[in-house]
Amino acid sequence: MTKSNNNPKHIAIVMDGNGRWAKQRLMPRIAGHRSGVKSVRMVIDFCVENNIEVLSLFALSVENFQARPKLEVQFLTALLSDSLLKNLDDMHRNRVRIRIVGDLSVFNHGAQLEMRRAETVTKDNNGLNLVIAINYSGRWDILQATQRFAQHIIDQKINIATTTEQDFAPFLCLHDLPEPDLLIRTSGEQRISNFMLWQLAYTELFFTNACWPDFDEQILNTAIATFQKRDRRFGKIAEKI
Repeated sequence: MTKSNNNPKHIAIVMDGNGRWAKQRLMPRIAGHRSGVKSVRMVIDFCVENNIEVLSLFALSVENFQARPKLEVQFLTALLSDSLLKNLDDMHRNRVRIRIVGDLSVFNHGAQLEMRRAETVTKDNNGLNLVIAINYSGRWDILQATQRFAQHIIDQKINIATTTEQDFAPFLCLHDLPEPDLLIRTSGEQRISNFMLWQLAYTELFFTNACWPDFDEQILNTAIATFQKRDRRFGKIAEKI
């Protein structure tokens, strides 16, 4: 990665195309998911080495959980748990802090314990913040935040007419982390698919035709180089930035 004052602090990735990659090779979909693990390891190592502050990976959406075959969802959950267990010591050594967001109540007790253990073991680390979004959607995040915010207003007897975005934002997942600077999506699709709808308001987008198992450091460097050339205005005109 080229050193620059304009490096992204927070990279978010929609890891798409595992099934498509497998289909192109006449392999079962789960083979694509298994092959995609190496890309996950590569991008984590890259972010650690280049002092990226936050990496958010969209592992499984609410819609995926509801629509995919049960066996595939079970495999993905087991693959995530296994990867966390196998790589937890290395990530802890590299000061990676693991954050898992989404509705975890749908997973079995053992899987929930493993996810929470990964968070607990790494909670005091001060290196890369690794966010894994599983059974997550941006709409779910906004809904759960709205429900908790409404209860807060009732409990504290706050006049709702006086509330602001700044009052609401702390009830969202990951409110304590910077919002994504760069969103990368693989496999040629050009949409955000209900990922971090609130947080992506001013995020720069990069799309690649490569399926997730083929995503490599060269493509990641290209995405970052493209980001570094962008003129981010956040709704302002250039003279006021």
